[in-house]
Amino acid sequence: MDSGLLQSIDRQTQLAGHNRLALLLFRLGGAACYGVNVFKVQEVIACPRLHAVPESHPLVRGLALVRGRTIPVIDLATAIGESAIAIGGAHVIVTEFNRSVQGFLVGSVDRIANVSVEDVKPPPGDGEGTHLTAVTMAAGQFVQIIDVEQVLAAITGGPRELSGDSRRRAKLQGRPARVLVADDSRVARNQVSRLLQEIGVEPVQVTDGRQALKYLQSIADAGDSVASQIGMVISDIEMPDMDGYTLTAEIRRDPRLRDLYVLLHTSLSGRFNHAMVDKVGANRFLPKFSPDELADAVLQHLESPP
Repeated sequence: MDSGLLQSIDRQTQLAGHNRLALLLFRLGGAACYGVNVFKVQEVIACPRLHAVPESHPLVRGLALVRGRTIPVIDLATAIGESAIAIGGAHVIVTEFNRSVQGFLVGSVDRIANVSVEDVKPPPGDGEGTHLTAVTMAAGQFVQIIDVEQVLAAITGGPRELSGDSRRRAKLQGRPARVLVADDSRVARNQVSRLLQEIGVEPVQVTDGRQALKYLQSIADAGDSVASQIGMVISDIEMPDMDGYTLTAEIRRDPRLRDLYVLLHTSLSGRFNHAMVDKVGANRFLPKFSPDELADAVLQHLESPP
């Protein structure tokens, strides 16, 4: 794999906050085209030697030594119900998200394509029963975006439980005990919602930024105070139709919504996200997924006087 394929990733940061998405396109074994957000990608390499690990998860093909570190390599085709990928000629997409580094074994890697987030749509049935988080058209072809957070959760068993220190009910200081959760990953939405319920907070789930904005505006259009019904917004960043950066900017532009507390909660990490938090006016940025950190962030806000 020509290392020049990913040299343009740094330039893609200019797209974020403008409702644009950069996708790394790849194939698993057949003709179907798949995509993953380039901000999750560290590099693409020819499949190195894999070392089998006894009693490892069946989706893990082995461990690979990549630039001095050992990472698990996951067979992405098997994870979504297709035939296992042959090692010969395969490639590994090395990713970092949800505070971990792992490789995904794929058949071949195509190119980076830039698309408008408005053209990225939820999969049929909102992905129920699939491993997809979104679909779109890119580079003249139909692209299926895999919910790699769901794949990783199937291997790791999901997030840790709340510790004893964080396992307490919110003591609200005049704020409503409802939180709007916007995330296109069903696994991520359910993780956050379960945590909120554990600390005595009612989650309201939506699947993308546009749905979140419409929900908030519908409350305001009815003549109600949004702040009296929603204590805060927890939003993913990478979502179809409207991303978290754009959602935050739209909230700040609407005088009826601008005082809402917005926490951007994302599998992506890095200094760029912290810079964008300030640019769009979010209150806080928190990488996924530490149950204790998220619970503490929610409790800290909801328990403070309005």
